[in-house]
Amino acid sequence: MRNKQTGFTLIELIAGIVVIAIVTLVVTTGLGQLFRQSVDPWQQIRATEVGQSLMNEIMARRFDENSNIGNQYERCSEGSGSCTTPAPCPGDGSTPNAEEAQREQFDDVDDYNGLRLSGDELSGSSPNRYNGFEAFVCVTEKNANELKRITVTVITPQDERIEFSSIKGNW
Repeated sequence: MRNKQTGFTLIELIAGIVVIAIVTLVVTTGLGQLFRQSVDPWQQIRATEVGQSLMNEIMARRFDENSNIGNQYERCSEGSGSCTTPAPCPGDGSTPNAEEAQREQFDDVDDYNGLRLSGDELSGSSPNRYNGFEAFVCVTEKNANELKRITVTVITPQDERIEFSSIKGNW
């Protein structure tokens, strides 16, 4: 009887390790893309929270600085002065139409024109919740003295831009 040895040679072991390494590399490369994509829905939800909250805040304000607060039936173009025209949206975060110095004092939609907020300014009572997020507001005149378009653009940490838009009427 002949002694038969079983097992693998050194060359077979090295070839097996190389094959396993290649397969592992291919699988982990594919999973890396999935990990990045799994973050997107969470960031989109947070961006939606920011956009909707900011839009609600702006829409709760009056149409124009010259809108009559006491008489809800008198529009800014009827007796209480002419309506203001929003300036073009600046890109530097300044608010050209704001008669008030701070956001807490903004009382009409034009005051928000050009407002740029980021990170802690968006967080409110939850610090670090919106780190890496940025929001920009642009108010444009849609129809002279009748309509203004409010656009809130939220930028996620992955530089995805999500835009919210609404029309405020001079009713």
